Amino acid sequence: MTSDKDSDEQPQLTVDMGEQPTEALGESADEKADLVYALNDRPPWYLCILLGFQHYILAFGGIIAVPLILAEPLCIQHNNAAKSQLISTMFFVSGICTLLQTTVGTRLPILQGGTFSFITPTLAILALPKWQCTAPKGPVILSMQLHNNTSPLQMENKDDMWMSRMREIQGAILVSSLLQVVLGFSGLVGFVLKYIGPLAIAPTINLIGLSLFIEAGKKSGGHWGIAALTVCLILLFSQYLSKVDVPLIAYKDKKWKVFQYPLFKLFSALLGMCLSWLVCFLLTVFDVLPSKSDQYGFSARTDISLDAVSDSPWFRVPYPGQWGLPTFSVSSILGMMAGVLASTMESIGDYYACARLAGAPPPPTHAINRGIAVEGIGCMLAGLWGTGNGTTSYSQNIAALGITKVGSRLVIQATGLLMIILGIFGKFGAVFITIPDPVIGGMFLVMFGMIAAVGISNLQYVDLNSSRNLLILGFSTFSGLVLPTWFHSNPGIIDTGIKELDQIIIVLFTTHMFIGGFFGFILDNTIPGTDKERGLKYWQEEAKEAGAHTCDVSCYDIPCCSWILKRCRCLQYLPFLPSYRTTH
Repeated sequence: MTSDKDSDEQPQLTVDMGEQPTEALGESADEKADLVYALNDRPPWYLCILLGFQHYILAFGGIIAVPLILAEPLCIQHNNAAKSQLISTMFFVSGICTLLQTTVGTRLPILQGGTFSFITPTLAILALPKWQCTAPKGPVILSMQLHNNTSPLQMENKDDMWMSRMREIQGAILVSSLLQVVLGFSGLVGFVLKYIGPLAIAPTINLIGLSLFIEAGKKSGGHWGIAALTVCLILLFSQYLSKVDVPLIAYKDKKWKVFQYPLFKLFSALLGMCLSWLVCFLLTVFDVLPSKSDQYGFSARTDISLDAVSDSPWFRVPYPGQWGLPTFSVSSILGMMAGVLASTMESIGDYYACARLAGAPPPPTHAINRGIAVEGIGCMLAGLWGTGNGTTSYSQNIAALGITKVGSRLVIQATGLLMIILGIFGKFGAVFITIPDPVIGGMFLVMFGMIAAVGISNLQYVDLNSSRNLLILGFSTFSGLVLPTWFHSNPGIIDTGIKELDQIIIVLFTTHMFIGGFFGFILDNTIPGTDKERGLKYWQEEAKEAGAHTCDVSCYDIPCCSWILKRCRCLQYLPFLPSYRTTH
């Protein structure tokens, strides 16, 4: 979201280089004029590529963060080849899911990428005794220090070790994502939303960020100076210099023109990480950082994982089942469902925000249902390909729509194609492995803090002067921190005599956001309170506004076959099709 001042100051790059856009659907005259390109507009191809790459850069931090977080619990923290393959697979699948969502899903310009909602249950699953990493001994340690020059037998054992863990996560994501598909195609999303309010959503999303503080601390602890530098640079570009536009030169109509571009606002994370990366490179070149792995600051060197780039193939096409056939267990599936529900709640809010910024009317019921179902299908594809994660809507890219004033669907589809193409280049994914851990840690400090803040922001419509609401919020959040910590500190405390039941209890009660969301949901729906006090009045008004919207919503229609769908009366009862008719 941007301020009024930002809305008036449009980046002149897109105004000068593009064609005149058509009118935005369902918006006032002032709002139409504010957009350079609305949802159905088609910018020139070169502008689609430029803006698509910009969206790609905005999302790359969140996309590469997921494989880097999962590297240690998957036991591949020393296996650079495996990490680069995971990153390439994540980009590839995110591109496919983006094209699906923008073509047959909500058809809004929403980028799809790895979700942090799935990380907490994944970490809980991999923390089970049978999946914990075994410490390497003897020649294995030596081989790791020699840039992973292991024998074929050792490499085979290492691959089998982490792939078995990945197959377990794949199976959990595949089955749990069916819940999202069912919620969407059956139309249950609207029904469930009646009982899920801000007091259930806030602790759920808040605990996603808070529960990852250990991961941020591990990465940053390699060199706190570099981590602090990364944080300061990101804050400098994203906040202190956000209003500063950089003059750039473009050639158009046989003339050189100067335009103002919000470079710092759009590329704050990228600039901050690259400058810190450059500092680490210079410190490595001049041998300022220690060269022994047991000394503090060694992890800030940029030459630790250079072999990842040289050993990676130029081209590698990820494919389903590349790590083997997925395995399934009830405990893992139930634990992962908490991540599915959290991702679903977050995406619904993103749909409304994206429609507003893209110049489209509020999404109708059938578009929301179809969007959630397609997200579930995207998560299943992520499970088949083996990203170790699912996919969800990226809020930071939605915010970029308001900054660039370009809400064209075609731009995000160009981003999806770029992600697929770059995901095939093996060396491209391997480059990110060379980013020093303290730089990644600094980015985590900002990113995870923002996730926690997004959860808190859901409380803006709740009466925080109510002791009822404070009790629910405080208890659900605090319990989400206490119970998982206690279970981790007392391994083996659960012994029902049934191994599968023990695993289910452990996974669920060591998943922070499940506990927070569960208590928030139960207490909010059982303790008496008015809709205004609970913050539900705003949600109801938003739904009524969407339902009563009489403007053209054809932008949400499925392409090529809408006229067929509207002629078949039997299809009017399917809640995910444009022909769906609700009864009032």
